[in-house]
Amino acid sequence: QLQLAESGGGWVQPGGSLRLSCEASGFSKGYYAIGWFRQAPGKEREGVSCISNNGGFTNYVPSVAGRFTISRDNAKNTVYLQMNNLKPEDTAEYYCAAVPDWPSTSCPPELFEYEYWGQGTQVTVSS
Repeated sequence: QLQLAESGGGWVQPGGSLRLSCEASGFSKGYYAIGWFRQAPGKEREGVSCISNNGGFTNYVPSVAGRFTISRDNAKNTVYLQMNNLKPEDTAEYYCAAVPDWPSTSCPPELFEYEYWGQGTQVTVSS
């Protein structure tokens, strides 16, 4: 059973930066795509970014493109989300999710494609 654990959330002023981590454990070696999602109070969970199993393909929603960078270190079973120039509208609970055996040339943007989810980490951007 694949397990995911997010870390790195916290409070930051507008314009600041945070790096989220998503560490995977409890699985036999295989290939899985990872997505980052977020959910603000009173809103639906939305996709932020995703990365293919080998890191060769990444995707971002327009609202974070140019500010967020997703990357992975498969030797450490960890995916990162570097978030720069944070804005108050980025405030949300951030979740990572995984889907095994996804083609290495892409990653699924849709929430329903992901099978395993972490517990989330809170990001608050305010002055």
